Amino acid sequence: MPHGLYPPLEPYRTGWLEPGDGQRLWWEECGNPEGVPLLVVHGGPGGGCVPSMRRAYDPARYRIVLLDQRGCGRSEPHASDPEVSLDTNTTWHLVDDIERLRVELGVERWVLSGGSWGSALALAYAQRHPARVAAMVLRGIFTLRRSELDWAYRDGASRMLPERWDEFRRAVPAEERDDLVAAYRRRLESRDDDVRVAAALSWTRWETAAMHATPEVEALFAEPRFAVAFARIESHYVAHRGFLDEGQLIRDAGLLEGIPGVLLQGRHDVCTPPVTAWELHQAWPGSELHVVDDEGHALSGSTALLVATTDRFADLVGAAGG
Repeated sequence: MPHGLYPPLEPYRTGWLEPGDGQRLWWEECGNPEGVPLLVVHGGPGGGCVPSMRRAYDPARYRIVLLDQRGCGRSEPHASDPEVSLDTNTTWHLVDDIERLRVELGVERWVLSGGSWGSALALAYAQRHPARVAAMVLRGIFTLRRSELDWAYRDGASRMLPERWDEFRRAVPAEERDDLVAAYRRRLESRDDDVRVAAALSWTRWETAAMHATPEVEALFAEPRFAVAFARIESHYVAHRGFLDEGQLIRDAGLLEGIPGVLLQGRHDVCTPPVTAWELHQAWPGSELHVVDDEGHALSGSTALLVATTDRFADLVGAAGG
């Protein structure tokens, strides 16, 4: 199937990963149990997995693994509950969760596929565990540098989407607008349901504006339970700059030398502008960069390129013995 997504498919196995800290993380496998292992690293942070994420990978050749990260999707406890602490929800907890899942599933090496926040988490995992990564396909590259976060939440995307930015700002009092992330976090941690949900829905409306989201994605982000978990987790990561040293994921890209990597980037991506993908490509020896004209963050018109890339890696990794 050279063009478009593969047909819908259901998992052949599901389970819970229990890494400690009171966490139970949902995972599933679909496709070919004897195929090339591939982990789908979802975005957000806090987005969770949806069924369409299974469909960019040949189910005859891939053993497709999906994991709902801490606090979101089907994992427990769910961050929509304001009593749920995010203290043990950091990049490095998630990296350790991925490694525990690899061991639990008996995977020697796997392909990583992730977009947006998923690209950052995949990079963090691969830089810590390069011997466990066979190849990477990353989209809408995001590394949580200060400049990237300022673009999204201070000055940058606001100039591209002024009417939506005005709505985002006006949801908090004028005296708090010098630090919108902090202002939103105070409301997202409120025990008043009306305050918390209103802040979450305002946060996710700004998120989907920059994504140029489809109606289906808009509807998902407008669901209060999803919105609160997403906004709480994402604002937590933004406030802590991803629990990373400034520029760490690009600084340490040399650790990925020898790992085949393809970066897919929309030219008109308002969420994660192309400069980050370009700079990562320059720092990652042997990586490929495809900047796709007339595409934004969703890369919705580039399905054939994504599928062709994952098909190529199935051949490459399979020929190398996984």
